[in-house]
Amino acid sequence: MNAPYRTLRAQLDGLSTEAHRPELAAVDTLSTVELIRLMNAEDAKVPTAIAGVADRLAETVDAVADRMRRGGRLIHIGAGTAGRMGVLDSAECPPTFNTRPGQVVAVIAGGTEAMLSAVEGAEDDGDAAVRALDGLGLRPEDTVVGISASGRTPFAVAAVRHARAAGALTVGLSCNSPSELGRAADIPLEIVVGPEFLTGSTRLKAGTCQKLVLNTLSTAVMIKLGKTYGNLMVDVRASNEKLRARSRRIVHLATDADESTVETALDAADGEVKRAILMILAGVTADRAAGLLTDHDGRLRAALDTAPPAPTPTP
Repeated sequence: MNAPYRTLRAQLDGLSTEAHRPELAAVDTLSTVELIRLMNAEDAKVPTAIAGVADRLAETVDAVADRMRRGGRLIHIGAGTAGRMGVLDSAECPPTFNTRPGQVVAVIAGGTEAMLSAVEGAEDDGDAAVRALDGLGLRPEDTVVGISASGRTPFAVAAVRHARAAGALTVGLSCNSPSELGRAADIPLEIVVGPEFLTGSTRLKAGTCQKLVLNTLSTAVMIKLGKTYGNLMVDVRASNEKLRARSRRIVHLATDADESTVETALDAADGEVKRAILMILAGVTADRAAGLLTDHDGRLRAALDTAPPAPTPTP
């Protein structure tokens, strides 16, 4: 075994995500229901591990939201499963929160091909990560979240180091502590979920952890940015029949208006849920509702607080 591989072997031997669990050596002999229950019990450990870093995660949310208010972007970057989790989160933000094109971005080692199949060696190419970030025109207002189960993936580590040197906020999301990625980042999010059910298969607990953390991060940031009203998705982009039905339902839940009133408001608001709600609750025109939302950076609750109360119907 040559020296570089001995070094890598030693690194992997020291990672909790790579540790072998002898007590599971006969897992292939279990009944199907035993196998499922055992895997489920392993998965249940992940939310508890995330709860242990709630304060650090809250710090991250506030820092990201502050930069996005100033026009910054949220950029996820990683390789393999970690990269795919970043792509998934970024792809879901436009239909869920009506984020602007390019407001939440993902970079995966190996490019779009790596979403569907493994691109061997891509995770080791730190220079490619630097080129990808340079191609995005990285700015100090941006946040770069490097994602790596091991915390040592060269692609993610190089990205975070480069982004930090450029003045962007950097977050290192890993499942080992301490980690090279965590040391490279402004904010280390090191969530130790322990050895995997299958030795080294970090698409399991580590992948679940990454998905849950990214869900929490992007959702909490969008709430802070006023993309919701209570727990209603008032910035939903109605791009298909299901979402158009959901838009009507959300307007009804926010206003308790009848179906005809909801339809009229949504038509006048060009399908914009926030504007329709404001029109109904404040009794203003579509143009006035648009102006109020612009004045308050799209925050529906703030716009409602300053709008005149809707006129009381005459008995």
